[in-house]
Amino acid sequence: MKKPELLLPGGSLEKCEYALKYGADAVYFGTVDFSLRALRKGEIITDDNMKTCVDLVHSLGGKAYLTLNIYSFNSDIEKLVQKMDIIKDANPDGILISDVGVLSVVKKYLPDIDIHISTQANTLNSEAVKFWRDFGAKRVVLARELSIPEIAQIKKDVPDVELEVFVHGSQCVSFSGRCLLSDYMTQGERKANKGGCAQPCRWSYKLLEETRPNEYFEIEQNERGTHILSPKDLALINYIPQLIDAGVDSLKIEGRTKSLYYVSAAARTYRHAIDEYFETGKQSEKENLNQLAKIGNRGYTTGFYVAKPDSDGYSYDISKGLAGADFLCMFLNENRDGMQKVLTKNKFYVGDEIEIISPDELFTTKVLKVVDFNTEEEKDFSNTNDTSWIEFERVPKDTKYALARTVGIKNERC
Repeated sequence: MKKPELLLPGGSLEKCEYALKYGADAVYFGTVDFSLRALRKGEIITDDNMKTCVDLVHSLGGKAYLTLNIYSFNSDIEKLVQKMDIIKDANPDGILISDVGVLSVVKKYLPDIDIHISTQANTLNSEAVKFWRDFGAKRVVLARELSIPEIAQIKKDVPDVELEVFVHGSQCVSFSGRCLLSDYMTQGERKANKGGCAQPCRWSYKLLEETRPNEYFEIEQNERGTHILSPKDLALINYIPQLIDAGVDSLKIEGRTKSLYYVSAAARTYRHAIDEYFETGKQSEKENLNQLAKIGNRGYTTGFYVAKPDSDGYSYDISKGLAGADFLCMFLNENRDGMQKVLTKNKFYVGDEIEIISPDELFTTKVLKVVDFNTEEEKDFSNTNDTSWIEFERVPKDTKYALARTVGIKNERC
């Protein structure tokens, strides 16, 4: 039995690095013009640093997949042709595609690159997988509307094509993500299938009867609003054995716009679950879900994979994922006089108990001392965005890539 690939989102160079260090086998990333997650700020991946990103991933022993999965107009195809030399020089391990025009261009200019068909292509059956195989695809990312037995049947029918399946993360209310709601509600300014989704499915809605202008009625009374279109997040961590038995080659986690903490903690949890199953034949199901509760989520569901979703698969009360633990700081891998240099993400105090996670460790410790990095002033707390020297009761054996969060679970929704 072969271990499936664990595939994590790489929204930036830093996230790619942390994802791989925390257990991913591969990362996927996109550029602004051709990705369905078009980041506009931070250390995003661009034409200028694409090769740097791929080289970094390869240096860490991982694979790098480039997403070119928008639906393209002629103007997009013209831009893509101009980008081919840059992609060829970067040398990713595969390219995710949903548009047959993009596929044609990639095959023409990069005939030896591995082709992965994006979930946006809505692949739901064996004949469609055969179609993509005959057009040169090595891998197909199946639609999220399939059950595990249906996935197993596709693998049985088409064993010579790799199958990739989403196992964790945000879900779109529309069929396989083909949504026009954002386009309409932003007057064409935020096109979902061009990487600019405004996520109107996460908005709060009220009912307006046309003969009663300005009279708004709650569809469901709630102090946070009414989020009637917002699905819960997907979590299949306790179904890894069934997915492996079904023949899934790659387990994919959503979240290129999520935080570095989200990517690291999700990678660590799924890595542990996969390895534990292969080593013991068992799964720590409750503990796995407890770990996932500590990262941002809208509550968890198994989507279509286990049973047809009903109203319990929707998050009616919130639109933004709430983390069960606050991300407190990241270690900057410098120390002096027994103190560690950290970048604070959320305020914490001297005396606080915190949980430290690293690629190899997970433990609880206490904050003993805080010294401001710039002023050398000893303080009672480290504030958000501060760089500080911190003395901890216990530190990781290796502080590089270590992170800290609050202890326990709050906002538990799964």
